[in-house]
Amino acid sequence: MTYTIKEVAAKVGLSVYTLRFYDKQGLLPFVVRDQAGYRAFTEGDLNLLRTICCLKNTGMKIKAIRQYIDYVMAGPASVAQRRTLLRQHRQAVVAQQQQIAQNLAEIDYKLGLYSAPNAAGVVAQELAFAVAEKQANHLANPYQNTQA
Repeated sequence: MTYTIKEVAAKVGLSVYTLRFYDKQGLLPFVVRDQAGYRAFTEGDLNLLRTICCLKNTGMKIKAIRQYIDYVMAGPASVAQRRTLLRQHRQAVVAQQQQIAQNLAEIDYKLGLYSAPNAAGVVAQELAFAVAEKQANHLANPYQNTQA
């Protein structure tokens, strides 16, 4: 069974425009055209496209994705290169996850602060500290219009 570009776009959650862009960028060399000249996608193509989406969604650059696809097109001889490329990308994704976890902890801290019964008092103390710090360093008070 084959799928049209419109059907594939719906299946993978990309626009037809994005699929055409990916094709022009060399990411879809495995997609062939039918007798009428239209792209004809197979299940195997969808699997590779899902991998491309995964790599893109996790921050891999188009150039690196193209390199990965080139390795795929080279066949089994490129397994070591694929493994190396994906290991490097995995390390970058793990680092992103760690940064996101740190940012989420800060957000949770602030939510806890603002949910506490004494939130207004704590915020007023923080404001007073910030104003005093600016004054001590002979800096303008950007909080002048803020009510404590």
